[in-house]
Amino acid sequence: MVDAAIFQGLSWNPVTDVHELFSFQFMVNALEAGTIVAVMAGVTGWFMVLRRQTFAGHTLSVIAFPGAAAASLAGLPVALGYFSFCGLGALLLAGIAGSRRSLAAESAAIGSLQALALALGFLFVNLYHGVLNGLDSLLFGTFLGITSRQVTVLLVVAAAAVTLVVLAARPLFFASVDADVARARGVPVGALGFAFLLVLGLSVAATSQITGALLVFALLVTPAATAQQLTSRPALGIVVSFAIALAATWLGLALAYFSIYPVGFYVTSLSFALYVLVRVSRVLAGRRRRSAPAPQPA
Repeated sequence: MVDAAIFQGLSWNPVTDVHELFSFQFMVNALEAGTIVAVMAGVTGWFMVLRRQTFAGHTLSVIAFPGAAAASLAGLPVALGYFSFCGLGALLLAGIAGSRRSLAAESAAIGSLQALALALGFLFVNLYHGVLNGLDSLLFGTFLGITSRQVTVLLVVAAAAVTLVVLAARPLFFASVDADVARARGVPVGALGFAFLLVLGLSVAATSQITGALLVFALLVTPAATAQQLTSRPALGIVVSFAIALAATWLGLALAYFSIYPVGFYVTSLSFALYVLVRVSRVLAGRRRRSAPAPQPA
């Protein structure tokens, strides 16, 4: 009874269910947008995890919330609010990182910015009560209402973001692994960090439109963290990262279509479950290696 109440319209024939997913234009738009966002999040997220900037990424996702609420309050497209506020947040984070005296001071400043963003978001929601009807979608994501125009905008943004990351991949990787040595070799570490934060802001803004502002980590962090557990090779790790993001997005959208729960819940749960599975497998494999008897000399 519980399953019947949660999943509606799902049959035992997967071919029929997949055909139904592609029979409605809004679902086709959602799958196209999800694919674009997953690839961009998988690529940028891998570098974000490598650079240990997950806290900054989380702050950008929080900043996306007041951006969407402010756009709704002003009668503007929600996507405009996501991109403008995340871009501004990236500039502020770059300024904080450039002027830091210690990691503790930087974390405190980023946390303060995050608190301000949440306060502004709830202020904008209360100023315009109509947005309360869509508050869940702003925070936790939805696949409803994604238009072909939004898909085109996401494609342009994703193409620009991924191209920039690919072009700067080698120096960015060098600066991420050892910033001091990279700076001594003439790599513009500061400029790369600033540019990457802007790209990360674009990725967060795009991802928020699928997962919601509070569940961005489902695509930006978890697939990348899982990929880095599976392989230490950068190129392969990036491919695995966006492959995991793609799988979680497609399956999450399909489950959300046939159920009463939002897409963000499914994408987050699937990504987290795979991460836990990989971590547990690595721990068990390590224990087996340690408990295996040492080879005897001939």
